[in-house]
Amino acid sequence: MKRTGKILPEALKALFKKPATVSYPTQRDDVFTNVRGKLVFDSTRCIGCKLCVRDCPAKAIEIEKVADKQFRAILQVDRCVYCGQCVDSCHKDALECTTQFELANLNRKDMKVDISQMRNQE
Repeated sequence: MKRTGKILPEALKALFKKPATVSYPTQRDDVFTNVRGKLVFDSTRCIGCKLCVRDCPAKAIEIEKVADKQFRAILQVDRCVYCGQCVDSCHKDALECTTQFELANLNRKDMKVDISQMRNQE
């Protein structure tokens, strides 16, 4: 307890300063336009080349053939690091990043999502 004299002025300053952070759930800031959030898949543009699957560093995306020239994308949300590599590697622009970033879930089974159906829900 030799240096309480140095801590006391700093503690008093902190009492009267505006907080540096916001209380998140109740007070929200604007989301930046270039945030890489939830992925959206447009099945009409996909040709099934699976470049997105090969380029994904986390192995979080799967492309499955549903019918002739019809594909669906399955994303494992708990694996995805939202780097956007799959979006960059898709030559047909079938994948897109949105600004929605609140994707937490308590059930791990719900973390495997069919993102080909999410295009219409946006």
